[in-house]
Amino acid sequence: MTQTILAVDDNANTRQLLTDYLSEREFKVITANDGRDALAALGQNMPDLILLDVMMPTMDGYQFIGRVRRNSNVPVIMVTAKRHEEDVIRGFELGADDYIIKPYRMRELLMRIRAVLRRSKEQDSTQVNTVGDFRFNSQTRQVTICDQPVDLTAAEYLILETLAESANPKNRLQHEPVHRAKLSTVLIQHNFSGADNTLKIHIRNLRHKIEPNPANPIYIETVFGIGYRLKSGSQT
Repeated sequence: MTQTILAVDDNANTRQLLTDYLSEREFKVITANDGRDALAALGQNMPDLILLDVMMPTMDGYQFIGRVRRNSNVPVIMVTAKRHEEDVIRGFELGADDYIIKPYRMRELLMRIRAVLRRSKEQDSTQVNTVGDFRFNSQTRQVTICDQPVDLTAAEYLILETLAESANPKNRLQHEPVHRAKLSTVLIQHNFSGADNTLKIHIRNLRHKIEPNPANPIYIETVFGIGYRLKSGSQT
């Protein structure tokens, strides 16, 4: 089945280049020239993935993804010339699935698109695992905490699931922390960045989503010099 990509960029030449290149690779491409135009497009047809420029008039990429993440987990790759660490951090904090810096090679962009789409569509055999207060559905990649659903990005889900595996009472090493290197390896294996700073961003975002008080976490414990440990709640 043909997958649809929404390309959001205020540069008409860029939109045409993306349309031509991706259409030749059997994607359906719809375009928007700013965030407001893109929101209108979403109201008519939800795409499989969004390519999102950051610097745009009327409504920029950060404002747009903030609006989208209120009610949708559609995969988003931010495409921008902004290369400072704080810009990357902001994109991930708002819920971006990946981030590519201009100028980029079209082949690299295509590989990132396919990787993000593959992650979003991956379905293991239906299985629900319970670890303390957490329930993980490996097919839908959904997590609930004390029966309350939590919206996580694909990378956040992988990290939390990996921490939960070590916290599972069936695991003889359940009290051992998970090394940062292991978490980075899991991310890299799924085509995410495994950089230490990126991992820290994901952990911080996770705490904001699952902790009653992120400044005083009760679930994700930092084990200094090693990594992190999940304190899974009522069953630990």
